[in-house]
Amino acid sequence: MTEQAPVEIRVKCWAERDGALVLSDWRIELLAAVEKHGSLSAAAEEFAVAYRVAWGKIREMEDGLGVKLLHGRSGGSGGGGSALTPAGHALVERYQRFRAGLDELVARRFAEVLGDLSFLSERYDVNSRTVGSPGG
Repeated sequence: MTEQAPVEIRVKCWAERDGALVLSDWRIELLAAVEKHGSLSAAAEEFAVAYRVAWGKIREMEDGLGVKLLHGRSGGSGGGGSALTPAGHALVERYQRFRAGLDELVARRFAEVLGDLSFLSERYDVNSRTVGSPGG
């Protein structure tokens, strides 16, 4: 059997309310990009999605969470823009704190329980696609 690259565990987080998505890594990153750029348009461009898609995702979050996360600024000589509300800012900050270290925690747990997955080839017939008893 040829040497295989190690398996790397990946984690994507999201939260639902009544089966509807209200938070996700991607959506929080979108809000953080709005904060960074001061513009939903620029954030949408950074994420390579249409403005309408980005706005729709934020509206879904606002509806699901029951709080306004973004407010627009009127145009003028400097143009308009978008900014996070205090609730939006707090959500981004707290979610990022929650997410910090989570990948490492999951990787450590994966290693503890599954290791490098070598138990599969050590205990099971790697050439068999039929269901059988372990080690048998």
